[in-house]
Amino acid sequence: MANDIPNGNGAQAPEAAPSMSALIQYTKDFSFENPKAPRSLSQQTQQGPQMSLQVNVSTAPLGEDDYETVLQLEGKAELGGETLFAFDLSYGGVFRIQNVPQEHIHPVLVIDCARLLFPFARQIIAEAVQNGGFPPFYVPPIDFAALFQQRMQELQAQGAPNA
Repeated sequence: MANDIPNGNGAQAPEAAPSMSALIQYTKDFSFENPKAPRSLSQQTQQGPQMSLQVNVSTAPLGEDDYETVLQLEGKAELGGETLFAFDLSYGGVFRIQNVPQEHIHPVLVIDCARLLFPFARQIIAEAVQNGGFPPFYVPPIDFAALFQQRMQELQAQGAPNA
């Protein structure tokens, strides 16, 4: 093993540094609905629509060091109880994670990898909403570390092992 070879001064070679590489990213699934068009495009009101957004991050191992992270963003805009538009995006990426302790891989996938995918997913949604005839909807920044911590607290409260 390369780490067992002494360097020039007789000391052991240092451990390899942790690394994360994005190998590929892609739209896995995408849906945009504009159910009341063109009527919904002409509705002018003093108050804006009510927006809702749900965020989910899932992961799956693909090989020894390769993992898939999928960021799912689902949202809709409603006005007066009617849906103006709705979207559902699953945006994924394959990441190679090396020299990271096993107990830290899941947090890296759901925090750091999701953070890397987010700007691209956000842009897809903004363009789809704009192409649907509405002003672009920019998904607000998401604190993936806080979401991870919240999920771990929920699992602990349920008595489930850490995922």
